[in-house]
Amino acid sequence: MPTTRLALAAAILAPMLAAPAAIAQDLERRPPPQDAPIAIVHATIHPISAPAIPDGYVLFDKGLITEVGSMTGGGGGGGGGGGAGGGRAFSATTRLVDAKGKHVYPGLISPWTHMGLIEIQSIRPSNDTNEIGDFSPEALAVVSVNPDSTFIPVARVNGVLACGVFPTGGTFPGRASVIRMDGWTTEDLAVRADAGIILNWPVMRTISAWWMDQNEDEQRRNTQRALDQIKDTLKAARSYLAQKDSPLPPGAAPIPTDIRYEALRHVLAAPPTPPGALPLPVLITANDYDQITAAVTWAAQEKLRAVIVGGRDAPLAAAILKKHDVPVIINSPLLMPKRDDSPIDEAYTIAARLEAAGVRWCIASGEETAHERNLPYAAALAVAHGLDHDAALKGITLSAAQILGVDDTLGSLQPGKEATLFIASGSPLEVTTAIDAIYIRGRPIALTTKQTELADKYREKYRQIGKPAPAPATPSAPAKAP
Repeated sequence: MPTTRLALAAAILAPMLAAPAAIAQDLERRPPPQDAPIAIVHATIHPISAPAIPDGYVLFDKGLITEVGSMTGGGGGGGGGGGAGGGRAFSATTRLVDAKGKHVYPGLISPWTHMGLIEIQSIRPSNDTNEIGDFSPEALAVVSVNPDSTFIPVARVNGVLACGVFPTGGTFPGRASVIRMDGWTTEDLAVRADAGIILNWPVMRTISAWWMDQNEDEQRRNTQRALDQIKDTLKAARSYLAQKDSPLPPGAAPIPTDIRYEALRHVLAAPPTPPGALPLPVLITANDYDQITAAVTWAAQEKLRAVIVGGRDAPLAAAILKKHDVPVIINSPLLMPKRDDSPIDEAYTIAARLEAAGVRWCIASGEETAHERNLPYAAALAVAHGLDHDAALKGITLSAAQILGVDDTLGSLQPGKEATLFIASGSPLEVTTAIDAIYIRGRPIALTTKQTELADKYREKYRQIGKPAPAPATPSAPAKAP
């Protein structure tokens, strides 16, 4: 009888445990590195860092942008090849992509995601966002990213070509990473493996809601305990690093390495941080006004670079954020109003209010991982509620790159940066815009996803049985995953 029960349990659990491997893989083959110069010509170029260029071009080679300019106004010498209709000429080895009537943008960046850490939320083996314990700064997000996640192609065919990946759980859940959306391995994906330490700031105000099972005194004690832990952690890390980096007395045993405190080394600007280099930021999750002001004050006292993640009440704390030049990753653009008497568009206007106050910001989708493709529409919602269109576009490209520390590589179309970009029929903030082509590090990326493959599969069913198939989508339709 016990054997029968075990066999039955195994039969039930086996498909569940196999599910992530069986149905959560991106089977698209990776393209080889760029082997010849490519020029996208006669398009409207949107560098983000400069005004748009009508009838412009972008030239890139070996994965890097080499020139951006106007087809009619020059922009660098050309070899003896054709000029695709006059004006700027290119060498004979340059592959020309005529994008007349189209627009070229840098890849969109979703600054706060669990991309590659989650596949099926209801199945624990495919969920790798949390480490065990309250203090695990050594956990590096990119190490756990699945390069074959089915969510990666779904997001990228809508222009999302890079992500900030954040682990969660505990006070110090780990370190964020910035990834590009194509690669064979986690090393290929990584733009910046270590983008800073994540700190979940405790709730500062007591809660009296019906679901709270702790009285106010217990809540205050828990908050104080968490604050003491944060302060003690930094004090211990500084003490450890000072001893670790000091010359050892003759005959003294070396101090054992503590990987948790070593993970804080570049946040505290301890050697071997290069002289003059900025320390890595502390990415502080805080939404309430009390949390934000307490976190910014603490970071200033500790002489740390801070970034607020969440920032629901950030406009109310704009003065202290601007004073200490603390940027905000807005991760709540789609929420309902916080209080009964709050304006209905409270969350929709966060970006516009921060922009007006002179606070640096970028915007995340606020969606579950499966819906990261909706990032441009979160920015579009902010435009519909008072934000300038170009500011919104910058908030999901260059500003996101600057706040995540990868603006030397991504975020704008400038010589020396990665050729990670896309060609579109219009503004990516418009739902009707179609993505026509994607390049990541200069390599053309197929506009296919699990959903487009299934659509083709079932159109084949209709063909085989001799019935009219549903009308196929336009060639650009893969950019809009269902």
